[in-house]
Amino acid sequence: MAAALIGLGGGGAGAADPLSIQDLLEADLNEAVSGADVPAAQLVLTDGSGTLQINSGVGDLGTGAAFPDNAQVRIASNSKSFVSAVMLRLVGEGRVELDAPVERYLPGVVRGPGGDSNVVTIRNLLQRTSGVPDYILDLDLESVAALRQSRSSDDLIRLAMAKTAEFTPGDHAEYPNTNYLIAGKVVERVTGLPVGVEATRRILLPLGLRDTYWPLYPLESVIRGPHARAYHEFDGTLTDVTDIDPGWGLPDGAMVSTGADMNRFSMALPAGRGGADRDGTYRPERRFCVAQRISGWACSPWTTSCGIEAWGHGGTIHGTFVYGGATAGRSVTVSMNELPDIIAAKAHNIDLDGVVDAALCAPR
Repeated sequence: MAAALIGLGGGGAGAADPLSIQDLLEADLNEAVSGADVPAAQLVLTDGSGTLQINSGVGDLGTGAAFPDNAQVRIASNSKSFVSAVMLRLVGEGRVELDAPVERYLPGVVRGPGGDSNVVTIRNLLQRTSGVPDYILDLDLESVAALRQSRSSDDLIRLAMAKTAEFTPGDHAEYPNTNYLIAGKVVERVTGLPVGVEATRRILLPLGLRDTYWPLYPLESVIRGPHARAYHEFDGTLTDVTDIDPGWGLPDGAMVSTGADMNRFSMALPAGRGGADRDGTYRPERRFCVAQRISGWACSPWTTSCGIEAWGHGGTIHGTFVYGGATAGRSVTVSMNELPDIIAAKAHNIDLDGVVDAALCAPR
């Protein structure tokens, strides 16, 4: 267990002792790591006073090292939030219409038993109300070799379209990853650039997210910066799955980031008022995300135990679980280097969401 405190907790009258926040969150994180039966976790909390980082457990079972400071992790489905932000920039520029059919931008791509692009709209994709099937259920991902196999968005979309649609577009919401593969293709068709390039120039660079990147598919399997090892259990054997090909994730789950960068991003979008919003850079996202509840980030609001509205998203990929939340003035990200054993956590009366709630509500 270790903690790093950077500028948190100013010294004004009535200000909370930052060590009390640290002690509280250390205890919660240690309990979560033990109860969820994962090797390690890193919690990063950011607000106007600075950043607090707390580590628990073992980040590398081979060396015994903890999570490195400012560790990079595969953020999995949190990538969808970045794709949403890019798409909403295009909406704000008048280059994409939310209620336009996908066929306008991708003729013939969403066609077959899995869906009809003349009916499915951009809004359906972002809201996950398209009814298109999930490609991931048909993939063999149960070995390291399978996780290193390259797959293109086109191949995965075709795989999904060969299946039967789950429901009529707009009927309700479900979570097929295919929605964001299609959304990524729309971004590429409209801009003429890879979706990773668009995310970098429109989101990462303006917000100064220097430790966040889109891996170079299909060539890059090793995380660039300091990182913990990632583990997954195959047939009862805990296996190192750190170095995998992100190609099967792509716009729905390929990105790499840090807790600090994730917090900065989340506070710049619907949950908060990041610096980029002050000059209007992200005002389209705030308007659409908050008023219309359509983005991958803003689709999951909840009320914390202290009565504050929070927003969040999560991501899971073999060997990594990243989740968190943000309020108007604070954001927290928790990263684990193995998927948590939810059954074990419940058996130990461990509420993983409670760690995030405590971090958002802890006195400053």
